[in-house]
Amino acid sequence: MTHLIYVADPMCSWCYGFGPELQALLDAVPGSRLDLVLGGLRAYNQQVLDESTRTTILSHWKHVEERSGLPFGSDAMSQPGFIYDTEPACRAVVAARTLVDEASSDAVLKVFHAIQHGFYAEGKDVTDIGVLSEIAVTALNAAEGADSYDAISFHETMLSPMTMADARQDFEQSQRWGIRGFPALLLVHQDALHMIASGYTTRDDLIATLKQLQQA
Repeated sequence: MTHLIYVADPMCSWCYGFGPELQALLDAVPGSRLDLVLGGLRAYNQQVLDESTRTTILSHWKHVEERSGLPFGSDAMSQPGFIYDTEPACRAVVAARTLVDEASSDAVLKVFHAIQHGFYAEGKDVTDIGVLSEIAVTALNAAEGADSYDAISFHETMLSPMTMADARQDFEQSQRWGIRGFPALLLVHQDALHMIASGYTTRDDLIATLKQLQQA
């Protein structure tokens, strides 16, 4: 079985752009296992976003939009006092990972993508735990069956010390692996980690690199 590890952050624009490329790889390798490790791009940031930084970030978003063709808006960062802290969004994915069956990695990835779409395309404030709970539960119920999860219970899971600690452990694991940018996609092969993608990578290059590593 092909075992992949995806290191990313829901509020990383290049991770958002990479989503269709990753999905194309997964479709080309049916039955593969994907473990999601959260990177913590701007985790625990406490600074209010200033206009200069906002303009710089939007210019990056424009590049991703042009490369990926995915929809982007600026509403999420336009609210007064917005703090670009990616820890809550990462923690929501960790909470989903905690709640679903270990074999349901597809459901966790759907939560990850739903948070991305909510932030980038719909302008939702995914630093808000209530907003995150609604997005995550909607995605989980779509993947696992209607009414399997509820927002109140998910909200409680997000606030638990264990979920917070698990999110921090993900950030630390990413650093131990030496990953400095997202997205990063790793292959577990012959008891070793091999980098398939460091940054945005097209589906054709992903598939070609994967085949080369598996045949080596």
